Amino acid sequence: MPTINDIAKIVGVSKSTVSKALNDAGDISGTLRKKILETAVEIGYEKNRIRKDAARKLCILIENMDHKDPSGFGHDLVIGFEQMAVLSDWEVDVVDTSPEQQSRMSYDAFMLGGRYEGAFILGLSPSDPWMEDLKDARTPAVLYDNYIQENPLVAYVGVNSDEGLEMAVSYLKRLGHTRIGYLGGELKTQIGRERYQAYMRAMEFHGLSVDQDLVYTAGYGPGLLGAGATAVLCQHDQLAAELMGHCRGLGYRIPEDISVIGFDDAAFSAHTEPPLTTVRQDRNALGRCGYYALASLLGQTYISSLLLRAELVVRGSAGPVRAGGGSGSQ
Repeated sequence: MPTINDIAKIVGVSKSTVSKALNDAGDISGTLRKKILETAVEIGYEKNRIRKDAARKLCILIENMDHKDPSGFGHDLVIGFEQMAVLSDWEVDVVDTSPEQQSRMSYDAFMLGGRYEGAFILGLSPSDPWMEDLKDARTPAVLYDNYIQENPLVAYVGVNSDEGLEMAVSYLKRLGHTRIGYLGGELKTQIGRERYQAYMRAMEFHGLSVDQDLVYTAGYGPGLLGAGATAVLCQHDQLAAELMGHCRGLGYRIPEDISVIGFDDAAFSAHTEPPLTTVRQDRNALGRCGYYALASLLGQTYISSLLLRAELVVRGSAGPVRAGGGSGSQ
């Protein structure tokens, strides 16, 4: 097993300096500490050898997601994770991250330096440095709405998109809709691909043809309404709210002229005009699932994914198809 002495020899410093770096002492430079941590990771130094009396620590790493405001999307994810972790005597640090911070130190080195045994990771983008690091990281991690296929130490939690989009298409079909469009984000993201593919499968399952003129996967397409959609499914609630605002600006009535369904049940979705029909994500439960998945990885049970059941929340933004055709016939 690699030791502090091994690290010291490679870096060319004393064992006490290595110990200070591993325990985040304040009297060594950030550059030297980074070099020591990266060397420790490279030779496979085990973080549980840092201090036998140290508290057991996990972290939640967050980017691009509001978690401090109770109405923020990440707030309940954090609370759910912390509620479960504390029952097993873990300390949990919530750490905001950014691509700039990630570029300064690898994921494993950061985790080693913080004495973290695992992480629940929220909001990272596909191009972020740590997404590449996670492909061969040695510190367990659970990603929300992201997936790393290559590494058994990384799991994925989310809501079953196939189930959610099938419920939405089924509901619209019962209301008489067949010209159902889709509005999503770019397909380079895991959740972007997943929701788009779920929409395609749901349409096929219900025997409905997909008109590619009604499908946009890089934000709002100006031809969506004019092509005759009677209803639109959106990858997330923010897109749905923007679409409804655009429709109203063009004089379309919702749901009389066009129905709109979102995904997430964000805090604002019950207060749009009209209130948004959407697929609900129980964010507190997702946080708890994040802990369950991470505990499994730490216990050497290498799960791939953990998906919650979806729930369709029916409000006022979806209604029966208008007699005489789609929105494009206005």
